[in-house]
Amino acid sequence: MLASCSDNRAHAAQVSGPSKQQLPCLTALRGLAALWVVIYHYSVQCFPNLDVRPHTYLIHKGYLAVDMFFMLSGFVLAHVYHRPFSESVTGRNYWKFIAARIARIYPLHLLVLLLFVATALTSHLMSGEASHVVRDVPLQGPQSVEAFFANLLMLQGLRAGTLSWNYPAWSISVEFMAYLLFPFLLPGIWRTSTRIKLVLAGLLFALLVLLAYLRQGDFDQWDGPITLLRCLPEFMLGTLLYCAFRVAPGNLWLNRDVAAFGVVALIVVGLHLNAADLLMILLFAALILAAVLNNGAFARWANAAPLLWLGDISYSLYLLHGLVQYAAGLLLVRVGVHDATYLSTPRSLVWMLAMVGLCLLAAHFSYSGFEVASRRYLRKLLDMRDKRRAAASIRSGTLHVQP
Repeated sequence: MLASCSDNRAHAAQVSGPSKQQLPCLTALRGLAALWVVIYHYSVQCFPNLDVRPHTYLIHKGYLAVDMFFMLSGFVLAHVYHRPFSESVTGRNYWKFIAARIARIYPLHLLVLLLFVATALTSHLMSGEASHVVRDVPLQGPQSVEAFFANLLMLQGLRAGTLSWNYPAWSISVEFMAYLLFPFLLPGIWRTSTRIKLVLAGLLFALLVLLAYLRQGDFDQWDGPITLLRCLPEFMLGTLLYCAFRVAPGNLWLNRDVAAFGVVALIVVGLHLNAADLLMILLFAALILAAVLNNGAFARWANAAPLLWLGDISYSLYLLHGLVQYAAGLLLVRVGVHDATYLSTPRSLVWMLAMVGLCLLAAHFSYSGFEVASRRYLRKLLDMRDKRRAAASIRSGTLHVQP
């Protein structure tokens, strides 16, 4: 049986190494956020006749799912690594952390990138064969040699003005920058006083206010270095939320169902009415804290098997949906639809539902058949490399080992 969200605090206090305990309530949030961004891209971007903005902004605000991802990542990584990094950062535990992050995100990113390139080249060759003119692959641009190497090195999120190849992967590129800094920032955050934590939270919020000011309140920012002003403060706010979760008293009102469902209601109303993005991000923070503290009906709902499944496949779902969208666009052209604006609303809906269904199916098999296996294999490979280095250091007398 899955433990309730509140059970995680007692367990985490007993763990001396990285905590492996899941936070099931957050798994559901991650899955729903992934599905939200998929529906946003498929309806608003793919099929204009499915744009429901005259009636509600619930779907159009789907880009804010990325902001929830950033905060959830900071929260979960603080949960897993607060003990190894709470005192100090060593070369060994830093490398183990980075290796674990690479094993978590890179294999699937690389696979989808290669599938994207293969699909594009196949389409390119077929078009050239039909027209008897095969154009060269561009050196620059969204689907170019330059963009391929930027994606290969996880730098595409910092390339201003271009969403290249598998466009949703820009966010994992930027988030990897947060991973590089996280082990050095966590010890100071963890050991500091509550007052300093509140001051730091205020400073991070001020950075988000600055972003809102620079972009006229629009947090749908993916084009270049300014994305760091979106990702890093939200990631670190997630870390601070975990600190608040660890010290939260058992009778805190946030652990009640009325708080969790109340925050959900405020989020739905705010999204529907097109409330300010900055306000919605604050409500996301409240939802994360309320969800993970809850041990009532909300927790039972979040621990439902379908939602946990959706959370498990969320990374595959997020990375694969761009490929499905690209392939569907090529297929539409093949059947004579060069502009989706001319598709009727019913036909657009059928296409969208088919694409979402295909994404869920592909993500299920990707998660169970590739993502988990590749993660384990790469972590084992990187761990073996670390052990060989340690053994070589011992043999050379450069590493002192305590008896």
